[in-house]
Amino acid sequence: MKLKKIILCSLVFLLFLVIAHAQKSSAILKAGVNLANVSVTGDGAVDDAKNLTSFQVGIIGDFNMTPFLAIQPGLLFTGKGAKIQSGDQGDANYYRATTNPYYLEIPVNLVFKTPTGPTKFFAGAGPYLAIGIAGKNKVNGSVLGTAFSSEEKIKWSDDDPTTVDYEEGAGFGILKRFDYGLNGTLGIETANIVLSANYGLGLAKLRSGSGSGGDDNNKHRVLSFTLGFKL
Repeated sequence: MKLKKIILCSLVFLLFLVIAHAQKSSAILKAGVNLANVSVTGDGAVDDAKNLTSFQVGIIGDFNMTPFLAIQPGLLFTGKGAKIQSGDQGDANYYRATTNPYYLEIPVNLVFKTPTGPTKFFAGAGPYLAIGIAGKNKVNGSVLGTAFSSEEKIKWSDDDPTTVDYEEGAGFGILKRFDYGLNGTLGIETANIVLSANYGLGLAKLRSGSGSGGDDNNKHRVLSFTLGFKL
């Protein structure tokens, strides 16, 4: 919880700097593909075979503090999750399960840009906060040639983010509603177009009732590639 408060304070502080010092502002309408996964080991490693393809769409503010430094807060609708698969479709014994939660996410990145020319390269990083709003768990496969499948909406905890030591609505098979973590971004922009690659490192465990410290198991990892249009 202490880390969550630090990230929240960082977001507020960065937004305050934007309002106080921004010289020129614009907005970027962006969309792209997410390659989502969930950490499965204590050191945060993931199995690449479990990548789940999803998407994101949203709007990013671009507040130039100097010719080479900008603050970019945003609001994204973004898909995360993971996939588990054993065997191949059509095999007598086959199993596939996907968890695909969707979040409203607020990133705030500090971005450095090359200061000259109509085409600029950029790189940056910052924190994010997210709230789960939708999603589905899907299972399908076959046992000895007999097919089975199921689909259900994701269940979210009713956790109050202001409580420190208690998570309301926790239970087996329920995901924490609130996620937070760190972003990294890099790319290239022209007068009208922005191409970027981004990485989201989740710091909150997904499973309800579990603390975020101790190890890096069960945390979101999202690699995304986006196309943006300046408004």
